[in-house]
Amino acid sequence: MEIPIFTVDAFTNLPFKGNPAAVCLTEHELQDDLYQSIAAEMNLSETAFITRQNSKDFSSGAKFGLRWFTPTTEVALCGHATLASAAVLFYIKKNINPVVVFETMSGDLYVRQHEESLIMDFPLNKPKPQDQHEIKDLLKAAVGDLPIQDVCYCPTTKKLMIRLADTCDRSVLTSLRPEPEALLKNESTGKIKGVIVTMKGAPTAQPGYDFYSRYFAPWFGIPEDPVCGSAHTVLAGYWSEKLNKKKMLAYQCSSRGGELELELRDDGRLNISGRAQIILQGTLKI
Repeated sequence: MEIPIFTVDAFTNLPFKGNPAAVCLTEHELQDDLYQSIAAEMNLSETAFITRQNSKDFSSGAKFGLRWFTPTTEVALCGHATLASAAVLFYIKKNINPVVVFETMSGDLYVRQHEESLIMDFPLNKPKPQDQHEIKDLLKAAVGDLPIQDVCYCPTTKKLMIRLADTCDRSVLTSLRPEPEALLKNESTGKIKGVIVTMKGAPTAQPGYDFYSRYFAPWFGIPEDPVCGSAHTVLAGYWSEKLNKKKMLAYQCSSRGGELELELRDDGRLNISGRAQIILQGTLKI
């Protein structure tokens, strides 16, 4: 069997920045263990599998199946690999439709082109306040003794969000080095599967980021996800309320870095926009 495969850097207009995802084009569903083996082989935070299903081909079809796998497990929602998948369909396969639809574990996700960006229609996952005392050891493992302004939890995504105090400088966030083993040791209940650390941005400085973040998910075999779309379904709900804004510009300041445009819609969903660079294409021979 031969499977076309691509590596795409998502949420960036520069190669080797943003978040890399592998994207495979499959004519039909594969066995779950094969999906997982391919994802482990690629060893990126996510490998996406687009299935042709009932569409005639990848160029003219408008609806496809989409699944996402980390090196260790399948996930229910992944933003950057969805962006990467749409980039392959629009930029490589020259898909003729103005919008492509992905059938996923998180429902139908719509992606369209707008100038040099791709706009994804995603669910909005607002977090709720979390008692800090219940998870004080996990907080210590994540941010040490840094001052914390807010802690929230999103049960839908199983993500914990830690907001650093506004007195913190961005360099404090970029220099964080939580140990994956310490995070795993202090959260083994299954309630939390990822930790977002965020802080208020500098909207008056160019290019005017409303907030910054980083994302750690060793529970999924990902010590740090460079730019995480699903984390921003949580962050967008939180920061929109705090900043009283529907449109925001966010920057995930991992070592690779990535930029996301966010817009909360009147129907309760979220538009996530970003760019993508396809840097590698080849064939998996199995």
